[in-house]
Amino acid sequence: MGKLAGVRDRLLFVFALLVACLATGTAGYHLIEGWSLFDSLYMTVITIGTVGYGETHPLSHGGRLFTMFMILGGIGLFTYGFTAITAIVVEGELAKAFRRMRMEQSIAHLTDHFIICGAGHTGGVICAELRKTGRDFVVVDRDPAAIATLSQRLGFDVLNIVGDGSDDAVLRSAGVTRAAGVFAVLATDQDNAFVVLSAKGLNPKTKVLACQKSLGVREKLMRSGADGVVDPEFIGGLRLASEMIRPVTVGFLDSMLRNKDSHFRFDEISVPSDSPVIGHPVGKIKGGEGGCPLVVAVVAAGSDDYELNPSVDRPVRAGDRLVILGETEALGGLRKRVLS
Repeated sequence: MGKLAGVRDRLLFVFALLVACLATGTAGYHLIEGWSLFDSLYMTVITIGTVGYGETHPLSHGGRLFTMFMILGGIGLFTYGFTAITAIVVEGELAKAFRRMRMEQSIAHLTDHFIICGAGHTGGVICAELRKTGRDFVVVDRDPAAIATLSQRLGFDVLNIVGDGSDDAVLRSAGVTRAAGVFAVLATDQDNAFVVLSAKGLNPKTKVLACQKSLGVREKLMRSGADGVVDPEFIGGLRLASEMIRPVTVGFLDSMLRNKDSHFRFDEISVPSDSPVIGHPVGKIKGGEGGCPLVVAVVAAGSDDYELNPSVDRPVRAGDRLVILGETEALGGLRKRVLS
């Protein structure tokens, strides 16, 4: 609401000057000429408006001198007011303020969305993936130019908050109390640690992932409350080795993540206690032909072990996490069936 508040304050200042001028003129004519308040106000309005009407009543020498000052003041006031309003319109401040207000209203209605603290390259990659898989998200960054560059790179205006991602008020504005997860991908490990601490303090249930920038800080980030830490240098080295020794497998994964025409993704679904698929065999939703998503693995509730390629007869239980592979639209359909 900052931009809208700034425009509002400028308009209120112009309005206050106009009211002050009218009050001064009304009081002046009332005291100098002894006119009624209505006649004094009428004379003030036609004077500062320079409409050229005649005097309401004959003026004394003092009244005419006061009128000259009122005319000069009225011209100055209207010139300033017109210039201020024109500047607001021409510079697009009003349009920007209303666009900002609409964006903040959109953010206020989000639930189970994701917050990306950092509008750099890593943040942009996260935004693109969330967009492609149909997730809502908000970007938080101190630099409005970085957000503008990110929007231009992605080809759409991202919902955003300009501010410090470690600031509690900023995270609240981004809806952290309703968010499904937070990505801490700022430039330094210290900033990311503060984001983790703030996010977890405001919403202990939300999942927070941090980007590790230096060696040896993983444990510190985990102690700060992060649910997971990703080291881009480690991932990059592993990827280079995989590209060398298993290029076909890497090519398959690349076709999903990098190819703009590809809509295939790995995804996961947690089975709630009231899911209609509980008790049904995995084979009923496993797929294997046509465009059905594939259930690649199941992680049972309370376990971290993967049941790879689960049996078609295995019953689906509450709390199971299904690792699935398929076209994004089909994945969305399966998610609705499991969660509805």
